[in-house]
Amino acid sequence: MKIKLNRIGDAYHFKAENERGHIVEMDSRAEFGGQDLAASPMELLLMSLAGCSSIDIISILKKQKQNITSFRTEVEGIRVPIDAASPFKKITLMIYLEGNISKEKALKAADLSFQKYCSVAKTIEPTAEINYKIVLNSETL
Repeated sequence: MKIKLNRIGDAYHFKAENERGHIVEMDSRAEFGGQDLAASPMELLLMSLAGCSSIDIISILKKQKQNITSFRTEVEGIRVPIDAASPFKKITLMIYLEGNISKEKALKAADLSFQKYCSVAKTIEPTAEINYKIVLNSETL
């Protein structure tokens, strides 16, 4: 896997491109010298965790013939200063599912994603606590 990153302009706005030509832009917030033209690298990390786990959960539920009519995830990260950096210390995901889905299968799919399949979670978990909750048809499981 290889990524190319190019600076746009003279501040902190970047365009990253993967080997297949897909482009993601990133920037820093204005208070840190950026122009706030795109998500920050740390926001993209949270987005990556949400995307990775969501792909897993949907894939597992589809294989179990569960009918998903709506899916969304919200992620919140808490950072702590360590020397000059501010890494994530705790990340919480709220996974909202709707449809004809078994409670047990929804919980099992999330467990499998975070404990076994999600490479982003496995990369982050040595340094940040990852918690998640499932809300199935408006009921928190």
